[in-house]
Amino acid sequence: MKKVSVIIPVYNSSKYLKECLDSVINQTYQNLEIIIINDNSNDNSLSIINSFKDKRIRIINLDKRNGVASCRNKGVDCSTGDYICFLDSDDFWYLEKIEKQVKFIEDKAFIYSDYEYYNDKRRHRVHVPKKITYNKALKNTTIFTSTVMLNMKYLTKEDLYMPNVKLGQDSSTWWKILKKVKIAYGMNEVLSIYRVGNKSLSSNKIKAVIGTWKILKLENLNIFKRIHCFIFYIFNAIKRRIK
Repeated sequence: MKKVSVIIPVYNSSKYLKECLDSVINQTYQNLEIIIINDNSNDNSLSIINSFKDKRIRIINLDKRNGVASCRNKGVDCSTGDYICFLDSDDFWYLEKIEKQVKFIEDKAFIYSDYEYYNDKRRHRVHVPKKITYNKALKNTTIFTSTVMLNMKYLTKEDLYMPNVKLGQDSSTWWKILKKVKIAYGMNEVLSIYRVGNKSLSSNKIKAVIGTWKILKLENLNIFKRIHCFIFYIFNAIKRRIK
């Protein structure tokens, strides 16, 4: 049975952390290594983590704040799995998420799935494309980090390293991987829940728009293509929320 590495950055996540970790511990697919990077939290996140007595959990405690990209990179460095997944500490998975993705990934390098935006009032499903290429991904940041599974048979750890920027580090990484593997494959099934309103950066729409423009700039696109991709990014971002 292939091993799956689950990388979870944690910073002051006590409100939802138990639900997040429960959704991993209780996965129907059990051959996991769960790498939790505590980014110098000053609430009771570490106490919650320590309350889980599971031998699959490995805790990395940082003595100063590093940020989510650096935490994910440290998790990648420590990982030994055949497949790698990421989970944000205020999101959670359905219990068959990993089992279904392990069956789907087979000879694919990069997969992702549908997901739901969730808050206390409503849930909203996001349908993802069945396939996405680098050029299409530049126009559509639909790949949600907590839905991703990566096959290390086809990738190196360096391929997974995220740039140390405040916003868009995940999209920038998916673009980098797509330059190498050409196509990522989507599962049209909701496997992950994105908790809306609790990500102080991602929930700020203006910052998200500015962040996307900046990471598009890092791709060294000419100005006309960058504007073209940016317009489509805004259109697709709106469509995801109202469809």
